[in-house]
This record gives sequence, structure tokens and C-alpha cells, in this order.
Amino acid sequence: MATNSFLKIFMPKNKVFFELFEKVADNVAKMGVILKDIVAEPDFDKRASLISQVEDLEHANDELTHSVFTELGRNFITPFDREDIHLLATALDDVADYIYASAKKINFYRVNPNDIGMQKMAELIEQGANHVRTAVVELRDMKNMRNITEALVKINSIENQADDIFDMSIERLFATEPDAKEVIKKREIYQVMEIVTDKCEDASNVIESIIIKYA
Repeated sequence: MATNSFLKIFMPKNKVFFELFEKVADNVAKMGVILKDIVAEPDFDKRASLISQVEDLEHANDELTHSVFTELGRNFITPFDREDIHLLATALDDVADYIYASAKKINFYRVNPNDIGMQKMAELIEQGANHVRTAVVELRDMKNMRNITEALVKINSIENQADDIFDMSIERLFATEPDAKEVIKKREIYQVMEIVTDKCEDASNVIESIIIKYA
């Protein structure tokens, strides 16, 4: 009994890390939804308004990520390894960064996103970001391992699909686009969008490592 009371002294006063991760993951999921809206929007100015929303969410996540690192310095006891907390925070931040980069480049290069490859990639990003959120939320108590493992499997599948979409889109781009400048611009957008799915998989791998250690 005395041991339990002693341990409570060193336990965090609240679930601050889970709260921060859940906010970050929720913002990432929202960014995925908005990115899908961006590639479906033909009007440049309306896209710019949507991109501004993505930018705001990315900045919010930067602040939340900084808060995670700050809490690492404040808390003696953490819910799982400090290194894993750092890795997960970084992985989620990378997902947000590359979603924003994808959105920004569409208008920066003044590319018409009415492209089946971009639209399919945006759908996969939305799905991947949503599955990341599901897995992150379940980390709080790790009671529903099936939800976590299903989300991680789906993220891996999405990354593989994105690789295939990327290859097919680049092949079609070189075969059908006569303007070399358009080829360069669209290829870069495809590359950044494909990286988003890679970063989702990175976050998935960190979560998998955590549940192997602690579930």
C-alpha cells in the first residue's frame, strides 16, 4: 500500500502526453480531409482559402509538438519510453508538414489538380491520416488492440497503394504531357504526396513498437 502511494508521487498529474498526441492526430486527420477538398476544387482562390486552413492546422501542430517536447523535460515518469514519445511526436509532425507542403505546391505551381492521380493520392492520404488518428487515440489505454492493429495494417496497405499510384501517374505524365514545365511541377507534387503516406507509415511503425513493448 505504501509502495502504491510512493509511486503516485512520480506519476504525471494528468494524461498530458495522450492529450497532446490526440490533438495532433486529430489535426492531421482534418488536414487530410481538407487536402482532398483542395484537389477537388477547380477555383484557385477557393483552393487558397482551403490551403490557409491547412496552414493554420500545421502551425497549431508545431506548437503542440513543441509542448510534447517541453513536457518531456518536465515529467520524470512518462507513459512510455521518452525516445518513443519523441519519435512519435516527430513522425506526426512530419505527416502534417508534408500534407501542408502538398497543398501549398498545388497553388504555388498553379497546377490544375483535376488529375486522377492527384485525386487518388489525396484519397489515400485522407484515409491514412484517419487511421493514424485511430491508432493514436487507442494508445491511451491500449484496451482495444484489434483497432490499433487493423489501423496499422491499413496504413501499410495505403502506403503500398500510394507507391503504385505514384508509378502509374508518373508513367502517364511522361506519356501524355507535352509541356516539360508541367511535367516537372506535377512530378514534384506527386512526390510530396507520396511522402505523406511514407510518413504515415513511419508513425505506424513507432506505434507498433510502442504496443509491442507495453501492450
